[in-house]
Amino acid sequence: NLNDLNTFLIDSQIPSELKKCFGKSTIDYKLSNNLIMLFCHSDGPLKCESELKSKLKRELRCAFEASTKGESPTLLNLIYRDLYIIEGGTAEVTDEHELRQIEMASRKSDRQEKIVRPDKIFNGSPGREEPIRTVLTKGVAGIGKTVLTQKYTLDWAEGKANQDIQFIFLFTFRELNLLKEKTFSLVELVHHFFTETKESGICSFEDFQVVFIFDGLDECRLPLDFNNTKILTDPREATSVHLLLINLVKGHLLPSAHVWITTRSVAASQIPAQFVDIVTEIRGFNDRQKDEYFWKRFRDEEQASIIISHILLSENLHIMCHIPVFCWITATVLDCLTINNDSSDLPKSLTDLYIHFMMVQTDPPWSPDSRKMVEALGKLAFDQLQKGNLIFYESDLTECGIDITAASVYSGVFKQIFKEERGLYQDKVFCFIHLSVQEFMAALHVHLTFFNSGVNLLEEKKSWSFKLLGIKHKQKVFYQCAVDKALQSLLTQTERGSQTNQETVQYIKKKLNENLSTEKSLNLFHCLNELNDCSLVIEIQQSVSSGSLSTDELSPAQWSALVFILLSSENYLDDSGVTLLLVGVKNPCCTLETLRSGFRLFHPQQFKS
Repeated sequence: NLNDLNTFLIDSQIPSELKKCFGKSTIDYKLSNNLIMLFCHSDGPLKCESELKSKLKRELRCAFEASTKGESPTLLNLIYRDLYIIEGGTAEVTDEHELRQIEMASRKSDRQEKIVRPDKIFNGSPGREEPIRTVLTKGVAGIGKTVLTQKYTLDWAEGKANQDIQFIFLFTFRELNLLKEKTFSLVELVHHFFTETKESGICSFEDFQVVFIFDGLDECRLPLDFNNTKILTDPREATSVHLLLINLVKGHLLPSAHVWITTRSVAASQIPAQFVDIVTEIRGFNDRQKDEYFWKRFRDEEQASIIISHILLSENLHIMCHIPVFCWITATVLDCLTINNDSSDLPKSLTDLYIHFMMVQTDPPWSPDSRKMVEALGKLAFDQLQKGNLIFYESDLTECGIDITAASVYSGVFKQIFKEERGLYQDKVFCFIHLSVQEFMAALHVHLTFFNSGVNLLEEKKSWSFKLLGIKHKQKVFYQCAVDKALQSLLTQTERGSQTNQETVQYIKKKLNENLSTEKSLNLFHCLNELNDCSLVIEIQQSVSSGSLSTDELSPAQWSALVFILLSSENYLDDSGVTLLLVGVKNPCCTLETLRSGFRLFHPQQFKS
């Protein structure tokens, strides 16, 4: 309309001699539209695109791969590794713990999956005719979603890919959360974060090829209600930020724009399926890429060989190294221990690894003050985990009794356990380096609270009978409670002890003989691994090796152990392989004794042959 056009003329940098062509009372809309199109293809937008690319190159070229010896910028192009991205899947809710998601993903065969090139994220698979507007990319915490969006944007800024796109606007929900109480139009929101567009006088993006990237939906604290939302079609109309996002995703705003959203699987369902054209999933490093990471990280071939061999011996470590950031955590700890010639006692469990990680990250060395900081961070981790928060603002810290100054000190001492980041407004945002680190710190808080005060945080209601129990019995009940919580996929870490440790093992074995789901049984076997108890697994292995295994006499716990062994063997049989195996096993000539020589649970190539 006339008012919008006049606003455009006033706010834009169209030369004054062109503005004179527009009268205020009578107006030739055909002429005006042609002049606007001329502006859109003039030096103004081209200059804006160039300035935006320059800014993004400055911001994204250097990434931080942390170091215990001090942070130093590293070129993103040097540390980036191609991620295994597949097309397919759904945005459905999953209650499965992310460690289990990683474990199952690492066992899936890629033969039937559609691989997606990062720079072709909006192209879809070959043969697809429908255009792709909205892409939802999911993956577990630390798998590389943020780095992927940064690399995609950097490649565009450096002229390496997607040069048909004129503008890429990369937003993070961490920063958008800070605008929860403010109002913007879509154009104003872009101007706010990308000032180059405002300075160039661009106040309409309908005539440009634009990509909006929203990173970290799982960190969103905006009320995204796609069912009862005001329809908004004018990108110059001001409203709340969450309404802008909803209308942009739905396609009411800038229907020609591309939208890319990244999230952990747990939050993927916030975007209704009808508004997503394709779902992609990042699977992280495959086994070859894991090895490549450690060979490139360690120049000493002998050290690299020791570390890779050790990781292969620990199933949990090997599975977790599917996640790029966990490769760094593992490398940090094992580097320190092998340099100090302590390779004979390298951590085999996740609990061991995180304890060592906490110790090597402490700067200065461990002290009473460090202990106080750990206790404060543990409480923060636990309280925020209960709320589902993985990032923390000043208000979150205040609720946990930590002032903003103290938090900055903590992030300086524990440099890569607890990070301080700054957004557009210089508002401080804090987070743990990875979800599993936050879970470990939360478990540590539960443990310390119990032994320091006798309070069992895993019990929702404290009973007088619990307070009257003796200390040994209290410990037993405490760890039994922890196991019960593990069955709900909350915390899987338990404390090492002697008598209490054995009682916990026996309690887990008792639980395994109950009618549990497969997922819960496998979770408990991982708990036994953390307690360094492999007795059930060894028992089944010995029965298989001797040919004395009888499926008629197996207890539920032994069945679970057999399933755990088969899943741990890296034998990717899939449905077709299982069918062939069943045909052979049902043959009357087939007995466990004749299978014994070929059935090697920990030699996958022999087993597959």
